[in-house]
Amino acid sequence: MLGLDDPFVLTAYLGIIALAVLSILYGLIRRNAARDEVTDEDRQWALEEKKVDDEF
Repeated sequence: MLGLDDPFVLTAYLGIIALAVLSILYGLIRRNAARDEVTDEDRQWALEEKKVDDEF
């Protein structure tokens, strides 16, 4: 079967393919789950970063 005589090697190949499919499905399902909320702390950090960049 596909040149794979050892059943453990075949199981490993099928496992890798199954995990790749599951990873893709998980990513598609969860891609918009996180909220993009900008907090005051984030704004303050961005202002400080801009100030430091402008000083260079």
